[in-house]
Amino acid sequence: MGQQEKEPEITVEQLPDLLANDNAVKLAGVDVDGQLRGKLVSKKKFLSIAKSGFGFCSVIFGWDMHDMTYVRELKVSNKENGYRDIIAVPDLQSYRRIPWEDNVPFFLVSFFDPDTKNSVSACPRGLVKAQLEKFKTINVGAMAGAEYEFYQFKSPSNNQNDSLTSGTAAFLQQNPPHSLPALTEGMFGYSLTRPVHNSGYYYDVFNSCEAFRCNIEGWHTESGPGVYEAALEFGEAAQMADRASLFKYVVKSVATKYDITPCFMAKPKQGLPGNSGHMHISLVNHRGENLLFRGGKDEKAQYSDIESLSDLGRHFLAGILEGLPDVMPMVAPTINSYKRLVENFWAPVTVSWGLEHRAASIRLIAPPTCKPAATRFEIRVPGADANPYYVMAAMLALGWRGIEKKLEIPCPPLGKGEEVGGESDKGVRLAKNLKEANDRFTRTGSIAREVFGDEFVDHFGGTREHEIRLWDEAVTDWEMKRYIETV
Repeated sequence: MGQQEKEPEITVEQLPDLLANDNAVKLAGVDVDGQLRGKLVSKKKFLSIAKSGFGFCSVIFGWDMHDMTYVRELKVSNKENGYRDIIAVPDLQSYRRIPWEDNVPFFLVSFFDPDTKNSVSACPRGLVKAQLEKFKTINVGAMAGAEYEFYQFKSPSNNQNDSLTSGTAAFLQQNPPHSLPALTEGMFGYSLTRPVHNSGYYYDVFNSCEAFRCNIEGWHTESGPGVYEAALEFGEAAQMADRASLFKYVVKSVATKYDITPCFMAKPKQGLPGNSGHMHISLVNHRGENLLFRGGKDEKAQYSDIESLSDLGRHFLAGILEGLPDVMPMVAPTINSYKRLVENFWAPVTVSWGLEHRAASIRLIAPPTCKPAATRFEIRVPGADANPYYVMAAMLALGWRGIEKKLEIPCPPLGKGEEVGGESDKGVRLAKNLKEANDRFTRTGSIAREVFGDEFVDHFGGTREHEIRLWDEAVTDWEMKRYIETV
């Protein structure tokens, strides 16, 4: 995973020419759930705020994914501060044009505190940037790639004779989830024929991603009814987090035209595999040379799995392994996330690692199974529901902590054929639910507090408390079916 060529930098002075034939610009920031929140503004307005930014209501950090204010007031945005404005500053290097909206220009924004001018603690883009700044102090950069699996359903109609859809979420208010038809039925990973059934959609997503600068490197069916997987083209870590977030935006936007509902839940269907959101990370020097590769075999390595892994890479791996249990809400942020992280479904359940081990939490990809320049870690815990910025920030922060403290790898690798969570797996069991994960994340002295600070942990932990509270109050179909006549 070498370094990509940098695109020419865009300056404020270039904007009038860049937008000469436009009359509007679309702007979007990212909230804690990874959702894009934004607006369309006039070109005149955009040109006036392109350098210094503009006021954006902080409520996007004060409510959940359905715009319900959190059950507990949090510091960033609350009644006491009047849900005040924060400063949204456009990132000119994020410039794109939206191909399915007449090529309207698009920019991402980052959020800053109006008083301190510092990045808002919960701002996902700011959090990634803060971690990358640490690596810059030792002249190291990070490269990354992302893979997303997701189910796709045929959007339901109001009735059999009506082609207009009522909306999938509205349909599920009155109908059981199993009544939602899958895009294609059956299990057929890597099928060449299943995409033909929806070839217009299949190629539209691929081509739209390229036009929107979140290129897909590999695009195929995965095992499961209507399941696709996309491997996004690798790149510089901050740009990769942007592209991972924007990929979902592309898929959801394009799918609308075809009456398809993509589903990035971690576990949409009981008894079937879940949706992963694996993240690949490597470290490079200023020349783009891979710093995880050792340069040769270390015959005296503690484990044969790390014979080709540099000392820097070993410390980075150790940091992730030691800190992973303390940042679980960042990589598994929803109630549903933990339905995927169960035994026997090719999903990790412990602090575990191994060379080319696809069942472990961290898969080390290194020679001899790849070329030296492609040496990297695949973080396999996150599901497709995770905020890619928080996943990236968590892994970088933990890896940096490992480098800074020169940590040693805390557990042996999983052997080939060894079961995750089995007797031979010496790793700590990861949290089994969001409450357990959040309690560990927010506790006094957690590694999360050490690497991210109290303000972020208190805020994001508070948002997860809200999610847990709503779940605790929910009455599910399972409960009704099980208990309605028997208790």
